[in-house]
Amino acid sequence: MSLDRITIAHFRNHSESRLDETASFNLLVGENGAGKTNILEALSLLAPGRGLRRANLAEMAAINGPGHFGISARLKQVSGDEPVQLGTGTLPEKPGRRLVQVNGAETSAVSLGEWLAMGWLTPAMDRIFTDSAGTRRRYMDRMTVALFPAHARSAARYEAALRERNRLISDDRAPEPQWLDAIEAQLAEHGSDLALGRASLIEKLNGELARLPDQPFARPALTYLPGGPVERMELARDLAQHRRRDRAAQRTLSGPHRDELEVTMAGKGVPAAQCSTGEQKAMLIAVTLAHSALAAGGRPGLLLLDEVAAHLDPIRRAALFERLRDGGAQVWLTGTEGAPFEEIRSEAAIWRVDGGLLERLS
Repeated sequence: MSLDRITIAHFRNHSESRLDETASFNLLVGENGAGKTNILEALSLLAPGRGLRRANLAEMAAINGPGHFGISARLKQVSGDEPVQLGTGTLPEKPGRRLVQVNGAETSAVSLGEWLAMGWLTPAMDRIFTDSAGTRRRYMDRMTVALFPAHARSAARYEAALRERNRLISDDRAPEPQWLDAIEAQLAEHGSDLALGRASLIEKLNGELARLPDQPFARPALTYLPGGPVERMELARDLAQHRRRDRAAQRTLSGPHRDELEVTMAGKGVPAAQCSTGEQKAMLIAVTLAHSALAAGGRPGLLLLDEVAAHLDPIRRAALFERLRDGGAQVWLTGTEGAPFEEIRSEAAIWRVDGGLLERLS
């Protein structure tokens, strides 16, 4: 299965772009600022969430455009079933509300995860091992959604309940116990689902990573560190027992919003944050490949790789392309020049991107 007949309208610097006759490998070549990553960002919006840049909707609409944007793509099915039409964007009258459609029927963004298992790797993610714990939680959640689409709904509902509890406990007046009982029941339900989803992801990733060779990409070991009880009843009891503590702090101090992902280099036991830049990049690629292999076992897989080959030596580039072939996902890559992709040129659909305009090269 793969995406085809992709149209991008009034998005970033693309006023009207179309990509047809896609392949397993799809390469976007052009200078920095040409609009290559904008195409990847548009594709990333065909999954639940805010896309690979996590930008606001208003930022995505073309500056000189009508103030709204649209993205659509046809999902071809190898089984011979009718293609599925996916679409997302904003409307002129509601530029701050995202509209999602499947086969012309309006639906929620969460439902997009039922059709595509999507992953991506961008240069901004190179800092993920040294960035905040919140960044790593979002990283876990994005990967979890690709395996378990309902995880997106659990995350959204947990965040909403957490905001409500924090509002209640930070009020000058002590909240009524029954109000806290009700909101904590929601926190415990959705928080447990959220934590169990993350734990399952890390378990599956470690299993897949164990099957991969140690070279040429350094193999990481992942540890999920929960920020509180994981089971629903235990989490509910913990929240009730610590109301006074949390009220003094004016925020909830335990729960999956305090989770952490610990990453070390397998064999050395060195925390990823203390490894070299090259080792961190290699571990991140290893996790991305392992996750793509897991996601490809269910729904159609889409993998977006922004400038991933530019800083790899020929051995690692060859290994990357070989694993991508074996992974089964449709792959989209960007680069400032075609030379690093010579090995896959004959099997790739290639476009030159220049100022938001596309030229098909092969």
